Amino acid sequence: MKVMVLGTRGIPNLQGGVETHCQELYPRLVKLGCEVTVITRKSYVHDLSIHEYQGVRLKHIFTPKKKSFEALVHTFLGVLYARIKSPDILHIHSIGPSLMVPFAKFLGLTVIITNHGPDYDRQKWGRFAKKALILGEKFGTKYANEVIVISNVINDILKNKYKRLDCKLIHNGVNIPTKSNNKNYIESLGLKEKMYIIAVGRFVEEKGFHDLIDAYKKIDTKLTLVLVGDADHKSEYSITLKDTAKVNNVILTGFIQGENLNQIFTYAKLFVMPSYHEGLPIALLEAMSYNLDVLVSNIPANLEVQLDDSDYFNVGDVENLKYALVKKILNKNERNFIPLINKKYNWDIISNEINLVYKKA
Repeated sequence: MKVMVLGTRGIPNLQGGVETHCQELYPRLVKLGCEVTVITRKSYVHDLSIHEYQGVRLKHIFTPKKKSFEALVHTFLGVLYARIKSPDILHIHSIGPSLMVPFAKFLGLTVIITNHGPDYDRQKWGRFAKKALILGEKFGTKYANEVIVISNVINDILKNKYKRLDCKLIHNGVNIPTKSNNKNYIESLGLKEKMYIIAVGRFVEEKGFHDLIDAYKKIDTKLTLVLVGDADHKSEYSITLKDTAKVNNVILTGFIQGENLNQIFTYAKLFVMPSYHEGLPIALLEAMSYNLDVLVSNIPANLEVQLDDSDYFNVGDVENLKYALVKKILNKNERNFIPLINKKYNWDIISNEINLVYKKA
């Protein structure tokens, strides 16, 4: 079965939840017998000479690196390329690129979409972009041959708004890591084992990192706050966030991966996710895979993971976050999320479920 993939910046090792999703999923589908080509956004690819990753073919296509329309332009060009190559399945990720589903269907392609969440809720989008995203959600839901959702929250939205009752719920996944035995990277940052708090994600408003810094600077603690990630596009918000972080002695690692990221997760005391919007957050699943203690906002996507009540705080409430941080810092209980991950967030199970959706389509 020949599968083409659109809606991701690319693989491997690019920042983003959809990118991590695709990097884990498609090599597994290759092993299940699919011929997979991921159409990447050329401006994000680190090495354009690489055209294969773990059996997945990579086709690099031009895109303007402009957040307001890069996904639409790239998806349009990608659909044209798919029409030329005539795959059995065109798999489109996210609701922005799903604007092109009717066009792809008009060209005779069999289209599957994965809805990763209502992106129009993100603060970074203006009025026109939000309307385009809502339209993408509508077009993808109504016209795709099959619709995959990564959470019950998203499934309920599509049922209520568009009466699509046959969406397939397939969660995001996470690998169980081999924890690092080294400390050279964290020591280079001046960090000590169990003496720091981490938050991971893009530097955009909906991640709520500004709330975390505001709460952190109000507490008396010897723990250091570490923000892992960066902005895809430099913005007034990302510049202000970095300046605020530096003033408050918050460590900024930038986008890291591999051994450095492994060390950061292995030796952290606490993982915090103060997001206003998520689909089903892979960063939270990664923290859980390390059996880290976690503290997350009480948005629907985080509540769906069904953590303990003490693991949640009221989204956007800096005072509530401050008190929750103090309690977590004092907490010495060990966590064990591995049984839950093996049951609900196993990439091998997920890839088999998606392969069945392909066969059905």
